[in-house]
Amino acid sequence: MKKFGNIYVIAATSVIGGALFGFDISSMSAIIATQPYKCQFNAQVSLPLPSTKGNNPVTGQCQGPDDVLQGGIVAAMPGGSWLGALVSGFLSDHFGRKTTIQIGAVIWVIGSILVCASQDIPMLIVGRVINGLSVGICSAQVPVYISELSPPSKRGRLIGMQQWAITWGIAIMFFVCYGSSFIAGEAAFRLPWGLQMIPAALLFLGLMVLPESPRWLAKKDRWEECKEVLVLVHGKGNPNAPIVAKEMAEIREVVDFERQNADVSWFELVKPNMINRTHIGLFTQIWSQLTGMNVMMYYISYVFAMAGDGGDLLPSGIQFIINVVMTVPALIWQDRWGRRPTMLVGAFFMCLWMAVNAGLFATYSRPATPADGFDTAAISMVISGPAATAVIASTYLFVASYAPTWGPASWTYPAELYPLRVRGKAVALATSGNWAFNFALAYFVPPAFANISWKVYVIFAVFCFAMFLHVLFMFPETANKPLEEVADMFEATGPGTIRYIGVPAWKTHNDRSIVKLERGMVDPEKNISHEKQLSHEESRASP
Repeated sequence: MKKFGNIYVIAATSVIGGALFGFDISSMSAIIATQPYKCQFNAQVSLPLPSTKGNNPVTGQCQGPDDVLQGGIVAAMPGGSWLGALVSGFLSDHFGRKTTIQIGAVIWVIGSILVCASQDIPMLIVGRVINGLSVGICSAQVPVYISELSPPSKRGRLIGMQQWAITWGIAIMFFVCYGSSFIAGEAAFRLPWGLQMIPAALLFLGLMVLPESPRWLAKKDRWEECKEVLVLVHGKGNPNAPIVAKEMAEIREVVDFERQNADVSWFELVKPNMINRTHIGLFTQIWSQLTGMNVMMYYISYVFAMAGDGGDLLPSGIQFIINVVMTVPALIWQDRWGRRPTMLVGAFFMCLWMAVNAGLFATYSRPATPADGFDTAAISMVISGPAATAVIASTYLFVASYAPTWGPASWTYPAELYPLRVRGKAVALATSGNWAFNFALAYFVPPAFANISWKVYVIFAVFCFAMFLHVLFMFPETANKPLEEVADMFEATGPGTIRYIGVPAWKTHNDRSIVKLERGMVDPEKNISHEKQLSHEESRASP
């Protein structure tokens, strides 16, 4: 079967796996506030009147799951994703990156069937856990697959397409849900839950005409196929392209070395020569969750209800459009910006907008009362007037700060950090951290709003400040470096210190000389990065 080698086609097809996560976010955030959903999965309140069982006694409408139970329903998907991310490392190493993503697509279809047919909360949770297995597998291995196929100068852009696919999934499914909200009865939520099977089928079929990862093929001693893929994708059909020769030489050198010296096990990730980059990759994904983006996505209908939008879904839709549009700059310029500046700027501005929201709610809000007619304790405060407008604006600005920074960078950065022998397992572990905290926050946010109200924003502002410091001192630059060179970046020179060939993390640079190599403008043997030159000069100067 003919294989397509255009790297943009490869990335655009494989990141459909990321869109599945986006579909899930919207299918919950847009549906949990609707009456058909609440009536189908109605809460059973204690000692109810016969005419108000499970209903709000003020409005007479279905109450739906309470804040704790709703948190559990939402958290079921990231809980399954945590397990799926861990399993994906084993699947990826044995069956290949591409096949593993296809397995995830099949699992998504099975889970979506159960979710669409759900008759009660336990069936809904089981379906969402199965969906989570798929999302965990795809979210861990799609960045690995793209990173191992991408030219270094485009790697950030292409892996970042996973985040863009997530934002498109959120936006598309949100407006599907919005349109379905005008349908009477259960079809209002069953139709969106059923339609989300279609992208998974397209993902499975699309991957059939794409190549496997050349680095995985080399690891399995399939060298001819490895070279064919590099010629197809990087050389554009020219087997004599400089970038093909360079990549083949580096892959062969790394594979030979790792077979002679490496013990490929999970324990490899916590050995002294790996623990620093393991912790960096893991915390990249953890911090992406602790930004508070979950507050703005899963439970945005609660936030805007507090700001007095009356339950209208359109303000949430505007936010999802902002998310899509503001991810584009990262796709265009992330490799030029570099990873460190991207994450530092994002952390600073997200901290700012979280602090602004905390101040607005603390100063201008009042506690919600039964007369307000809210049917969940998670909507614990009400803010109105100009302050409410400012809350909505600050929320939009938060999303606009996350979208071009930590959104794409959190998927790009971990996939670049590790040597080939452990890349599948290491990225799986890092992604499992994402889903573990996604699960915790999905479950935590509704009770947190119910119990500590505006202080939730303070917690996330502190997290954003902490991640700024962590990146500043501990995260080296990886943009525009071949994966084999990135794997050599980490050198322990003291407890808790990360060095890149003797250079502190905050002094590493975004070296774009690789762009000339990819375009055939320089000799591969003369392509030496700034930090390697510095190290070479230092070694010559030492006695």
